[in-house]
Amino acid sequence: MTAEETSDARDRGDAEAVLSVRDLTVGFGSNIVLDKLNLDIFRGEILGFVGASGTGKSVLMRTVLRLLPRRSGSIKILGAEYDAVSEEERVELDMRLGVLFQHGALFSSLTVMENIQVPMREYLDLPQDLMDELARLKIELVGLAPEAAHKFPSELSGGMIKRAALARALALDPDLVFLDEPTSGLDPIGAAEFDELIAKLRDTLGLTVYMVTHDLDSLFSVCDRIAVLGQKRVLVEGTIEDMLAFDDEWVQAYFQGKRARSIVPQDKRPS
Repeated sequence: MTAEETSDARDRGDAEAVLSVRDLTVGFGSNIVLDKLNLDIFRGEILGFVGASGTGKSVLMRTVLRLLPRRSGSIKILGAEYDAVSEEERVELDMRLGVLFQHGALFSSLTVMENIQVPMREYLDLPQDLMDELARLKIELVGLAPEAAHKFPSELSGGMIKRAALARALALDPDLVFLDEPTSGLDPIGAAEFDELIAKLRDTLGLTVYMVTHDLDSLFSVCDRIAVLGQKRVLVEGTIEDMLAFDDEWVQAYFQGKRARSIVPQDKRPS
């Protein structure tokens, strides 16, 4: 489904929510980080998730991925709730998710090819030659040169590490991909190229993308919708126009501040 088809379906009210979070509360000790948070991500869209540092963006993503416990609330992924399905069904759900962690999180002792094969070894029973071929396909898919397959993370540039980590996230052909600050640390050209890659993969593979980011360029150029985290919940979600019209001091400073001036089209700026 293309971005235009996703938008049309959402406008009609028949878009499929591949991730649905309801009344989610997460805390550590007496500190409540997320309080009765609600969020939907629809099939085929790229959702940009933003918020001030320390508001809980990564906490939410890790909670959705079951890396952190929740105190209350429900999380449905691809129509199923983890707590209500069997262990076998949970494994099948996990195989339909891909994750690019912040800074790539590649295993330093493994080559790029071996890193990409980690999910395959965890979930599948495949001969080595087939895993090698699949890994090469993923390497090509993310725009890395074939010789990168045998390099270690220490031999890669920052942009190459991001692409290698993305190839690993795509190893099992997921439906939903989580990206945690995918363009952080990249120069503007490299970040723009990575954004273009994400959009191309979404359109080619039919991915749904949950992108935690601080990158204004990414939000304006590649995201179909944006959700803003603040006050322990989602303050606002919608298009760039919705962000610019939302009456909140932080949201206004973020989307209409000095750094945004060169990105926001002149006709969308407030008069």
